[in-house]
Amino acid sequence: MTVKKKKALVAAALIVLLLVIDQLIKIWVKTHMTIGEQIVIAPWFRIEFIENKGMAWGMQLGSKLFLSLFRIAAVAVLVWFIQSQIRKGCRWGFLVMLCFICAGAAGNIFDSVFYGQIFSQSTPFDIARLVPWGQGYELKPLAGSVVDMFYFPIWHGTLPDWLPIGGGREFTFFNAIFNFADACITTGVFCLLIFFTNDVNGCMKKVGAEPGKGGAEPEEAESK
Repeated sequence: MTVKKKKALVAAALIVLLLVIDQLIKIWVKTHMTIGEQIVIAPWFRIEFIENKGMAWGMQLGSKLFLSLFRIAAVAVLVWFIQSQIRKGCRWGFLVMLCFICAGAAGNIFDSVFYGQIFSQSTPFDIARLVPWGQGYELKPLAGSVVDMFYFPIWHGTLPDWLPIGGGREFTFFNAIFNFADACITTGVFCLLIFFTNDVNGCMKKVGAEPGKGGAEPEEAESK
């Protein structure tokens, strides 16, 4: 098996593994918790079930249909880019981070495409259940809500009065609620920017960096 084929298989397996983990967590939360319900794991870590119709961290980008189509297009571009980098002999670490980003984006697409069609509505009083296709809480296509659950309120208190912005107000760090797919995207982007800067710059410039300076590895010989 050539190194390129090995990288392609590892990339596909990693993306599928991350997708499965993401969906197992979301389906468990969706079918075992009501909206707003919390499970306190530690003072600084809770599982809190919310749904959002936006992007990672609840950001908005036009209508839900537009956002879903944008996600699908983004994943298609990412898959193409991963394939092109494998052909060019990219480094293993760079490839893994690209797979994290791709899997994270695809994970939230699953929510948008399927959840509105196969789950009943989650409410503060009712736990969602599986229903026949098309009898879910959202009749419009690609309009399902994304399931979020990880909450890390590491610090909560009142900011000092002398602060020019927010002084005297209650503040929680970190107050965003996110899911496993969001974590994959964030981890991938962070690691690319910190540890694979030369690889990213090389892709942006469409010029491969020299081996040993953070660029692509020379293509390894085929192994039988």
